[in-house]
Amino acid sequence: MRTYETIIIIHPETAGDAYTGVVDKYKGILDELGASTIAVEEWGTRKMAYIVKKQERGTYVLFAYEGNPDSIRELERRLRIDDNVIKFMTVQLEGGYEPSGFVRKVEESETASPAKEESSEKAPEAKKEAAKEEAAEEASDSAKTEEETA
Repeated sequence: MRTYETIIIIHPETAGDAYTGVVDKYKGILDELGASTIAVEEWGTRKMAYIVKKQERGTYVLFAYEGNPDSIRELERRLRIDDNVIKFMTVQLEGGYEPSGFVRKVEESETASPAKEESSEKAPEAKKEAAKEEAAEEASDSAKTEEETA
């Protein structure tokens, strides 16, 4: 079996139970086709880069699973038929699935130690501070060159 990743963009007006129904429907289809689901990440509603089917926004859902090429063909056929799905893309992964940084998974947050959470929170803060320091240095350098030329 090969590892695949399918990103589905669902119509933004599909919300609540209808949205949950669409996601559950495709989880069920994957199970029905003999694919084993690795992860389902719901990325939320985002603005798209360009208008697709007269929509500027869409709700993104990522499915990671292992299956055979025939099951992918059938899944994509059903995605084309569904009016709630604006766009989709399936990619075969080489080297297995790695979770994306968009969504923090519940399992990870429950098992993570406080020390790990603190270090992961410090890393973005350190990057922000370094960027601020660089901007301040550039501003002071440009001010010095302006003073020298005046």
